[in-house]
Amino acid sequence: MSYRSVFRRMGYLLAVPGLLAGTGAAALDSPSGPGRDAATARVSIHIRSDHLTLRVAKAPQVYLSGNFGTEAVRQVQRLLGEGKIPPGSDVYLDSSSGDVASGMALGRLFRAARLNTHLGAWREASRHGMPARPATCLDACAYAWLGGLYRWSPSGADRIGLHEALLPDRADAAPGTPAPQALRDYMQSMDVRQEYFAQVLGPAVDGVVWWNAEKMAPWLVANNGRLPLTASYAPSPGAPTLVLTQVVRGGQNRIELQCASGQVTLTAYDTVGEARARQLAARAVYAYFEVDRQAWDPRHGERPHTEGDALVFARRMPFVQLAPLLRTVSLGAWVEIAGSPVRLGFSLAPVAVAKLTQPFYASCLALQPGAKPAANPAKRARPSFWKRIFGRPS
Repeated sequence: MSYRSVFRRMGYLLAVPGLLAGTGAAALDSPSGPGRDAATARVSIHIRSDHLTLRVAKAPQVYLSGNFGTEAVRQVQRLLGEGKIPPGSDVYLDSSSGDVASGMALGRLFRAARLNTHLGAWREASRHGMPARPATCLDACAYAWLGGLYRWSPSGADRIGLHEALLPDRADAAPGTPAPQALRDYMQSMDVRQEYFAQVLGPAVDGVVWWNAEKMAPWLVANNGRLPLTASYAPSPGAPTLVLTQVVRGGQNRIELQCASGQVTLTAYDTVGEARARQLAARAVYAYFEVDRQAWDPRHGERPHTEGDALVFARRMPFVQLAPLLRTVSLGAWVEIAGSPVRLGFSLAPVAVAKLTQPFYASCLALQPGAKPAANPAKRARPSFWKRIFGRPS
């Protein structure tokens, strides 16, 4: 279960009158009135940073709603400068109006300050624990959401989308909006690849393309608390090794792949803290890897053990499965715990670092039975002694 889902459930309890009242929840509204320019229309910012929020969520919560125009950018910039929105804060967005240029400006502010983005509507403390209304994040808000260092997929009835005229794959810009290439450049700067983004788009409904929340994390549009995957390759004559590492909020996940003749050994390291790792290892029933969300040999192999602050398990996989594993958007490492209704673990997307995994695959292939050693290009291109002396082949 995600951190955000857990906290939102707990948030219903935290909203009991008095618990979040006072200086912990500051409201900041820009002035508005009839006839005001849309760029400076009303924007509401609420900051919740009381002791209980910081203890449970580990960071202040900032709720931003209303018009995402130049006034919103100015307000957020001022609050960041004054330290009222500290680095690492969680920003909850709820807006259906604004201009895309301002949305991207907000996104850049979020990324520079290492803020994290969610969808969520502000709920007053006097609501007696009633759930917040669903949040809608449209157009400028969607581009602002992409700026989060950690970006959480929408949950429940929350939704995010773009009008068709504001999609980045259009040939021409809609009147008064940034050029499509500017939108694509912005998304690339936020680590969102266009070919992956296309996979999360649903059909247009009344001119709006809503994003499929369930596909956003698998296709890396949302990262749900995970930074981009990194890969390191260590050449070795007998056992080349590839290490896939992903920094997550509060720790890191790692899968090591070591190649041998006929097989590859996968070892998963789930950093959960030393004490928790020992508790989970004692209650673990079995562990398994998933490739493209298909469990591989789920009930075989040794149970997980601990190494420092990590829960660790290893499995051997036939070499023939290595190629599809390195191309998948979902390589999962999961542990089933006795008495727990949910499995624990993580998933990585090796395809995101495909260029870095190619040398590892080539070394693995060379170790397989019947493999022919690769010719040395430099040696093959070098002319023979007789050709160098007499200008003709020997």
